[in-house]
Amino acid sequence: MVCAGFVQGLALLSKVREKAGYREVAVESYGLDAHWNVMRGAGLRTVPLPVDQQGARTAELDRSAGLRNVLLTPAHQFPIGVPLDPDRRAAVVDWASRVGGLVLEDDYDGEFRYDRQPVGALQGLDPEHVVYLGTASKSLAPALRLAWMVVPDHLMDDLLALKRTGEWESGRLDQLTLAEFIDSGAYDRHVRGMRMRYRRRRDQLVAALAERAPRVRVTGIAAGLHAVLQLPPGTEQSVVRGAAWQGLALDGLSGYRYRDEQGQQQQQEPGGHPDALVFAYGTAPDHAFAGALEALCRVLP
Repeated sequence: MVCAGFVQGLALLSKVREKAGYREVAVESYGLDAHWNVMRGAGLRTVPLPVDQQGARTAELDRSAGLRNVLLTPAHQFPIGVPLDPDRRAAVVDWASRVGGLVLEDDYDGEFRYDRQPVGALQGLDPEHVVYLGTASKSLAPALRLAWMVVPDHLMDDLLALKRTGEWESGRLDQLTLAEFIDSGAYDRHVRGMRMRYRRRRDQLVAALAERAPRVRVTGIAAGLHAVLQLPPGTEQSVVRGAAWQGLALDGLSGYRYRDEQGQQQQQEPGGHPDALVFAYGTAPDHAFAGALEALCRVLP
């Protein structure tokens, strides 16, 4: 099913699941509150699922007896930047099969993997219990509002009926243009070129930090368009403020920690993630990247 962006696909799925009576959804304890709010707006209650350096702790899905939905970023967890561990991938597919659950697979940054072959989609392991969601926002442009879902047959009629009730339309000219772009091989060439461009930026970032800020450890760089810069304890907020004085907008990792419906942030888990920055090295235009990197190095401890 083609959607007018990832958010529309997520909203459609959430509404269909709520109507079916499955009103809880597990979400990774670090992620985007915009996505959590979309699901809450559709009537679902979000339940945080802890995340560590092996991805989401999918074995903990069984702790909630009524849980039948989970949203994951298994290819490249956002923002921590790790792939979901193979044992945990198997565990979530097993859970969905046993309880009749549904895994919403957000293929976040799946097309931008630098150091090894792409991670296989969960959807291929169990097409009846996994919905794969992809988008052209990163590879082409967010303004296209083009995304797609690979949906189990048993959900298709309900999703189509809901999509026809006045949801955003998916532009036909945009779809036809993208289809031609893919069929001609131009899309693959475009993505390969972007992958090389962003890998060079990543390598420049790693080299600059090794020289200018050796106390900062860089993680989450095997894929995607951002890196996690681990900081000395207690320095995250001061570095974010210092970056703002340099004209550089940075996010602290703590800003992505789960918040409940009242906006209350989840407490840091024992042995959880340290102070860190999320540096989106893919954001700046080419002419501004060197300046952004210089500003970053000036404010790091």
